[in-house]
Amino acid sequence: MLDLLKLAAVRSRGNFRWVIVALLFAATLINYMDRQILALLKPDLAKSLHWSEQDYGNIVVAFQAAYAIGQVCFGPIIRWIGTKSSYAVSIIFWSLAAMAHALVRTATGFSAARFALGLGESGNFPTAIQAVTEWFPQRQRSVATGIFNSGSNIGAILAPLVVPWLTLQFGWRTAFVALGTAGFAWLIFWFLLYGAPPPSHPSDRPAAAEKIPWARLLIYRQTWAYVATGILVGPVWWFYLFWLPDFFHKQFGLDLQSFGPPLIAVYSVTAFGSVAGGGLSAWLLRRGWSLNAARKTAALLCACCAVPVAYTPHTGSVWLAAGLFALAAAAHQAWSATMYTVVSDIFPQSGVASVVGLGGTLAAVASMIFSWFVGHVLQNTGSYSKIMVVCALAYLLALGIFHAAVPRLDPVRIPPRRG
Repeated sequence: MLDLLKLAAVRSRGNFRWVIVALLFAATLINYMDRQILALLKPDLAKSLHWSEQDYGNIVVAFQAAYAIGQVCFGPIIRWIGTKSSYAVSIIFWSLAAMAHALVRTATGFSAARFALGLGESGNFPTAIQAVTEWFPQRQRSVATGIFNSGSNIGAILAPLVVPWLTLQFGWRTAFVALGTAGFAWLIFWFLLYGAPPPSHPSDRPAAAEKIPWARLLIYRQTWAYVATGILVGPVWWFYLFWLPDFFHKQFGLDLQSFGPPLIAVYSVTAFGSVAGGGLSAWLLRRGWSLNAARKTAALLCACCAVPVAYTPHTGSVWLAAGLFALAAAAHQAWSATMYTVVSDIFPQSGVASVVGLGGTLAAVASMIFSWFVGHVLQNTGSYSKIMVVCALAYLLALGIFHAAVPRLDPVRIPPRRG
């Protein structure tokens, strides 16, 4: 009873919202470790299971197809059963799917397991963004988003440490099962700690009185502007996640035992980018900048930092390539933290998850096409040169389109539905 009273007292204070961020961070970390296993094992599994480059591309496409479907579905699911239950459903589904990889051997079997994983994992970001919108005032959301979003990078750092060790000691199947169980441990803390969010902060816009389905959001140019950025930059991040170990394998001859250090270096810097990206626009706001100038200046800096990655196929230095990838991946995470927050800046709370979900869906569709393109290019040329040029320029183009469509970050006024 005493422990329950202490917990209630903590919940009554505003600082408890940072406990929620810690939970979101942990879930995102687990999400990315489960997602990253196959990319790390790809060189070995492709050899032992006789996959072609196009086979692996198709396995990646299966994940992204499911992710696209799931992103559309989770907006309505969150509105239907709430943030707490939606997150639980998501992580149970993806954890079981992660463990199911241990049961298959063929490329078709892996495609099916990846499809199930994509369905479950698609709920992570819409639900986490919704939780941040409910728990945080506007001025703190970019920081909170940056912190939980950095879990993706910490997961990507831990995966090259944990997966090779598990695989070399116990076999690749054990790696999938062991990491898949982590989600069930997280659920215990989620159910114990997550409660009702506090009332809206007085400085924020009031939430819309009705729930807004994503279909009603399609008439607003702000929705499509955000979607366009996801279509352009989303495939780049997927590429870094699913093909970077293969890049180091092909470019420098690294294997499961040796590409861990450069990958860890890449994602260590990337984790900093996620937090710094969210913090930069918040810092500019505290300095008196307008919301529009603060968010877009942060996005512009991110876009510029992505450009040098085009040089990576032309260097013979592992560590120079790792440094350029680190800069570009950090820029992506800072960009994501900024743009996720932009959605909560301009849309009412009840529409945030739907907009993020729609953007994620179409980004996943674009990523499917890009993954097919990557597999096709590698199958025919063996070179990453053209691919890296696309990755380098995507962010500047995305920001240009977004600014042209949304010159000012003014709140979207969505009238109540009649009848």
